[in-house]
Amino acid sequence: MAFTLLKEREEAEEIVQEVFVKIWERRHSIDVKSSLRNYLYSAVRNACFNHLKHLSVERNYANEKKNEPDEHNMVEENLIGSELGILIHQVIEQLPEKRREIFELSRFEGLKYNEIAERLNISIKTVEAQMGQALKYLKSHLRDYLVWVSIFIKFFDHS
Repeated sequence: MAFTLLKEREEAEEIVQEVFVKIWERRHSIDVKSSLRNYLYSAVRNACFNHLKHLSVERNYANEKKNEPDEHNMVEENLIGSELGILIHQVIEQLPEKRREIFELSRFEGLKYNEIAERLNISIKTVEAQMGQALKYLKSHLRDYLVWVSIFIKFFDHS
C-alpha cells in the first residue's frame, strides 16, 4: 500500500519501517480499537500522506526560492548549506561504524537496500533496521534543522 501511494520502493520501505519503530516506541500506550491490520493500514497510510505533504512543501519552497534571484538569499543558503553539511557529517560520523556504512551506501551512493545487503553480506532486514536506527538518530540530533536536513539529503550529494 505504501509503494502504491509513494511510487518509490525505498521511500515506501522507510515509511513502513518508521511506522513500526513508532509503534514499538509507543507500544505501552497504544489502544487498538479495531483490528491490528486496520490499525497498521491506517498508520502507514497516514504516514505516507504526511510524507507526500512534506514533499509538496519542500517542492513549493524550492520553487519559490528558484524564482527569487535575491543574492542575499543565495549567500545565506550557501552558508546554511555548508554549515549544515558540516553538521550532518559530524552527526553521521557519530553513528556506529556498520550503521554509518549502511547509511552512506544508501544516501550517498544511492544503493537500494538489497544492493547494500548483497555488498555487505547481511540480510535486507538488517539493512532496514540499521537505516531505521540511523534515521532516528539523525532526526533526534538534527531536530532543529529537520526541514533543511531533508532538503540537503535529497538535493546534495557529498560522497
